[in-house]
Amino acid sequence: MLTKDAGRVQRETLRKILEQNGDAEYLQNLGLGGRTDPESFKACVPLVTHKDLEPYIQRIIDGDTSPVLTGKPITSISLSSGTTQGKPKFLPFNEELVQNSMQIYTTSFAFRNRSKQVKTNGGLTATTATTNLYRSEQFKCTMEDIQSRCCSPDEVIFSPDFHQSLYCHLLCGLIYSAEVQFISSTFAHSIVHAFQMFEQVWEDLCNDIRHGVLSSRITVPSIRAAVGKLLSPNPMLADSIYKKCMGLSNWYGVIPELWPNAKYVYGIMTGSMEPYLKKLRHYAGSLPLMSADYGSSEGWIGANVNPGLPPELATFAVLPNIGYFEFIPLEKPEGQELENCASIDYIESEPVGLTEVEVGKEYEIVVTSFAGLYRYRLGDVLKVARFRNSTPELQFICRRSLLLSINIDKNTEKDLQLAVEEATKLLAAEKLEVVDFTSHVDVSTDPGHYVIFWELSSDASEEVLSSCCNCLDLAFVDAGYVSSRKVRSIGPLELRVLRRGTFQKILDHYLGLGAAVSQFKTPRFVGPSNSKVLQILCRNVIESYFSTAYGC
Repeated sequence: MLTKDAGRVQRETLRKILEQNGDAEYLQNLGLGGRTDPESFKACVPLVTHKDLEPYIQRIIDGDTSPVLTGKPITSISLSSGTTQGKPKFLPFNEELVQNSMQIYTTSFAFRNRSKQVKTNGGLTATTATTNLYRSEQFKCTMEDIQSRCCSPDEVIFSPDFHQSLYCHLLCGLIYSAEVQFISSTFAHSIVHAFQMFEQVWEDLCNDIRHGVLSSRITVPSIRAAVGKLLSPNPMLADSIYKKCMGLSNWYGVIPELWPNAKYVYGIMTGSMEPYLKKLRHYAGSLPLMSADYGSSEGWIGANVNPGLPPELATFAVLPNIGYFEFIPLEKPEGQELENCASIDYIESEPVGLTEVEVGKEYEIVVTSFAGLYRYRLGDVLKVARFRNSTPELQFICRRSLLLSINIDKNTEKDLQLAVEEATKLLAAEKLEVVDFTSHVDVSTDPGHYVIFWELSSDASEEVLSSCCNCLDLAFVDAGYVSSRKVRSIGPLELRVLRRGTFQKILDHYLGLGAAVSQFKTPRFVGPSNSKVLQILCRNVIESYFSTAYGC
């Protein structure tokens, strides 16, 4: 097994990466001189972020076919979702990453069983990493092997119109309802979004099935032709779906009710997806939620080999042959050991290897993949939960990047999530939910203050929302924030309530820029670089409340 001697496998993996990319301009400029040992690699090759690589990637995008970043040809470009900074990141993608993905899928499946495209100036296809995978023949063959075929035809999967595609996904899922083994999407948000749409269109879907005629809302000819081949009048199935939907209480357990042979719901459920777990559990009823494997647009890292754990506790065993991994030890300064904030000023040490990490310690991971020999800082904070043989199982803690900061205050996505969770407890009495949320720092006035945007499932009273606003303010326990609020160097937190459908408008905005819904993540912080999204939010504010928690 790979995990029995992970240290040896890592050294061999690094050797392969460096040998395959030995002709790359990036590597030759660093003076490695053909050496492939970890010590020389770390001494010569610097740690980088995406910003450091942009000049090289731009040359590839513009059509430079020489070995710039990699020795092997770049077959396409992967696009990140772009929801954090307002624009997607471009990253190299090649056949090695397809191979790695297949290994991740087959590994995690074994344990469970127990987009829109653009062209670069140089002619390369640029799309999301998942779409690059879905279009490969090897992906389709692997999915056949592990009995994970999609019930929708390719014309639906790769449709240029998201809304029509999603409608047809739901329709195809109902047509093959007796054969569906699990419900899956890249992100938990996508599954929740799909069933929110299902609540609106289920009667139309029943009509399509009853009469065997596709709704007139589907106008893309290729989709109509492909789905039309699957449709035939089936009044019995339509009546069964109708009866089941009418019998549900607020759509609780809709997934097992309509797909009785489904065994679980599967997707990325950690990090920024955690806020959607409550709603997803509502739809899933008794079905378990299983968190998908751990990776990024930069490359895969580990497989979920403990699928029985709830998503909040998911761990990922690093596969030592799919990339070379380093870990920057992160130590919290004295007095901040109990802080939830991941953006405190960590004390960093020199990176250590895969087998040198310690259980219970936190690290930032550094990835060197077959699609690029650079040492890429992923920005994720991870904790080592345990070892599986000689390879670690990692638990995702949070993204390291700051979200909310005005002066000495430092609050992250995790801090924001915890604050929102605390405040939404006050909505329970009125049976209300936060559909989605984001944040902003308003420094247009002095002092600046935090702004939290909420979209609610229904109207709430002024009294409840005022209480929620105060609760949000008090829930940020970062010492810098609390002290700044007390001395009034940070103003009262503002809660802005949004018109229903606002976050759908934000999703449509990103889809219009070429993003794929499977990659979409709601931006938890909207800064100056995301001006279009901030405009959408501000135009749709219907109520605003300021905190009085600190007496001002």
